Amino acid sequence: MIDTHTHLYLEDFAPDYVAAVERAIAANVEKMIFPNVDCNTVEPMRRLRSQYPKEIYMAIGLHPTEVTGGDIDTQLQFVTEELNRRPEDYKAIGEIGIDLYWDKQYREEQLEVLRRQMKIASERDLPVILHCREGFDEVLEVIDGLEKVPQGVFHSFGGTIEDVERIRRRGDFYFGINGIVTFKNCSLREVLPTIGLDRILLETDSPYLAPVPHRGKRNESAFMLHTASYIASIMGVTIEEVDAITTASAQNLFDINITTQ
Repeated sequence: MIDTHTHLYLEDFAPDYVAAVERAIAANVEKMIFPNVDCNTVEPMRRLRSQYPKEIYMAIGLHPTEVTGGDIDTQLQFVTEELNRRPEDYKAIGEIGIDLYWDKQYREEQLEVLRRQMKIASERDLPVILHCREGFDEVLEVIDGLEKVPQGVFHSFGGTIEDVERIRRRGDFYFGINGIVTFKNCSLREVLPTIGLDRILLETDSPYLAPVPHRGKRNESAFMLHTASYIASIMGVTIEEVDAITTASAQNLFDINITTQ
């Protein structure tokens, strides 16, 4: 299995980051993708990846909650510098998007930062990892204004059937499904058949959104098995099928070979 969105490099896993990676590998999570948050998370992300170069891949981007007022070029400087310095190290631009849940003060800045990072992805032929929290219409607005829409994934998708159709009309996107789907009374389970197994990517968003039976605890990539098992039961397939199909989709989107570095 591939955890397409996990932050095992964050301080939540200190001091023993390695143990969390080892537990994931033991739980059959063969590959993990680390999306970046801001300029301060690049180094810890790279440090952990250096210890597991065959298991860990990285994305580079500025998370929407880290966008502030001021010069946008300066805020995005570390993204372009990393891509120019080590382009082969990054499999995607992310995590990027719109988040108006906590604060709407920098809405326009978030829109512009997303536009620029989507353009970077298109220019470099990289997929995007999209974060969208109370900003779905804004994300679609940005996509609609692009000359070229990159492939990507709507991370931590929790929308409706109508939302799935609106996304599909705009490009070649996958849907990241994590522990949210296991929560009691979650309506997302009714949307999975519309998405289709071939468009689902497994993820954890560790350390957040731990699936049942670990809900409320610190999440980690090793717990992804619970989400995969739940998806299998909803879709009426085996967990082996969920593993095979979602792994193939992740390989395709992020240009990952499961058998090699």
